[in-house]
Amino acid sequence: MNAELVERYVAAWNETDAAARAKAVAELWTEDGAYTDPLAQVRGHEAIAAVIEGAQGMFPGLVFSAGEVFDAHHDIARFTWHLGPEGGEPVAVGFDVVELAEDGRIARVLGFLDKVPAA
Repeated sequence: MNAELVERYVAAWNETDAAARAKAVAELWTEDGAYTDPLAQVRGHEAIAAVIEGAQGMFPGLVFSAGEVFDAHHDIARFTWHLGPEGGEPVAVGFDVVELAEDGRIARVLGFLDKVPAA
């Protein structure tokens, strides 16, 4: 995994058009790709796209951006991300670990939330 793939991943989380989001998810994840974080545990393109849509609905007007940390070895990478107003202070910060399949697409994401908005 490289920084370009992280940017594509973040872009998929920011994609508000359902058809474009579905295309981005299909290009990034394997057909049986998995996504797990404290709020979701899903498998497959449709379910992953639905989780992204749900996150957008919970945080309207906010955008995801790549964080400061990126590290990779073999077929595994870890990176941080921010969610907040464009150019503003993030209201949420997370840490994802990604496992790639042989074809270079994402097989699994394990997400952690380091900072979440106060309820």
